[in-house]
Amino acid sequence: MKGGGAVLCRAAGGGRGLVGCQGARARGVTRVGTWSSDAKALLAREYACTNTIIYTRENFVERVKEITGGKGVPVVYDSVGKDTFPASLDCLSPRGMFVSFGGSSGSVPPFNIALLSQKGSLYATRPTLFTYASNHAALNALSSELFPLVTAGASKPDARHTLTPMDASAAPLSAASRPTAGAPWLRPQFGVGSGCAS
Repeated sequence: MKGGGAVLCRAAGGGRGLVGCQGARARGVTRVGTWSSDAKALLAREYACTNTIIYTRENFVERVKEITGGKGVPVVYDSVGKDTFPASLDCLSPRGMFVSFGGSSGSVPPFNIALLSQKGSLYATRPTLFTYASNHAALNALSSELFPLVTAGASKPDARHTLTPMDASAAPLSAASRPTAGAPWLRPQFGVGSGCAS
C-alpha cells in the first residue's frame, strides 16, 4: 500500500495488527482500526491508528464509509474471520482486496465466489508466511522491509503478555476469546528436559 491510501485493520490492537498498522503509518497510509474494547482502541491509537472503531457498539461498515467519504478502503486486513465476514467486504472500494490472515472467531465460512463480483469486483486472498518466505532470499527480502522500521523506532512491538513454552499450547484459545492486547512474548525455559544446560 502506497502513501495517500487507506487500510482497514480488524483486531488492530493485537500483535499482528499493531505491527501492520505501524508499517502502514511509515508509508503514509491512513489506518482505520477496529477493536472490541476501549482499552484496545486506546492502545492502537497510541501506537499506530488514525481512526478507531469499537465494533461491539458501532456499525463499523457505516463508520468506514463515513471516514472515507463513502468510498470505502482499498484493503481490509482481517484476522477475526467468521464474525466479521462478509461485512468486511462491504468496507471495500470497488476492486478492493480482502486479506484474511487469521480466524480468532472461527474460519470464514464457505461462500459463493459470485459475492465478490456483486460487491464490486473484489479480490480475496489467504496468505501464509511460509508461502511468502518460502526460501532464504524471500525471507531476507521481507526482513529488509521490517527490521529497518524496528531499528528506526517506526515499529514497536508491544509485548504485554509473557508465555512459557508450557503456556504456548493455550495461546490459540486465548486469541479466540480475545482477552489480550499487544503481542505475546515467548520466554524460553532452561533446565531439566529442555535440551539445554541450565
